[in-house]
Amino acid sequence: MRKQSKAFRTNAKFARTTWRVSSKIALHSLKELTARYALSIAVGDLQFLNDRWYVTHAGLLRIAHRNRCSGIRTAIERELSDPTSSRWVFKATVYKSPGSKGFVGYGDADPSNVSPLVRGAEMRVAETRAVNRALRKAYGIGLCSVEEFSRPNDFARDSLDASAAAGGRASSNGQPRLRDRLCQLIRQHQLDPTLVKLYAADYCGTAVLREASRDLVEAFINNLAEWATKDREGLLCHLNSYAQTKEKETN
Repeated sequence: MRKQSKAFRTNAKFARTTWRVSSKIALHSLKELTARYALSIAVGDLQFLNDRWYVTHAGLLRIAHRNRCSGIRTAIERELSDPTSSRWVFKATVYKSPGSKGFVGYGDADPSNVSPLVRGAEMRVAETRAVNRALRKAYGIGLCSVEEFSRPNDFARDSLDASAAAGGRASSNGQPRLRDRLCQLIRQHQLDPTLVKLYAADYCGTAVLREASRDLVEAFINNLAEWATKDREGLLCHLNSYAQTKEKETN
């Protein structure tokens, strides 16, 4: 009970600082989600868009891991897919245990129902949507996942890279732009920019950082700032794990 209470207080703190959540209904829902699924805002399990909570792909995978999911199988539905028009349909099957018959989910993606930021990656988007739906069925999660939206970034503001493309202008409310805040953190704590970028993409659950919504990027920066201040050595160890991954991919 004490662990749940502490987890909720941490989530509530991040919700207030990241999205300025103050609604009693939203905070009550967050408390229920924290207690039932052990979801964490700090590690990117949840997003708050249009006054509602949405689980992320990363959050669903963590739920599956905690419940010792036996495996996930995906396959392209070739009869329904059309590579020439970048339309893909995937079938995902989640096996909760070795003897499970599996929980099935389908996901589709084409240029008309994905964000312009991920054009060309429709196959990956379709697979992610299928996996998300299968995982939600398997573990009884009625909460919709943000990746299942036809155009998830329509609900959010510009991403960090989109902001950078604005030509270096400051934000309209006079606050430092996200890119400037991130650069300042990197200089202040002497972090490796490349590793920070890899961590940011992983945190946001996207292949590259420019695919992430502004809200997710802002949550990442807040998390990075807090971690760097409280435990810089721990943060450096975490960033170094991305260096090892990058070396393996290069080899």
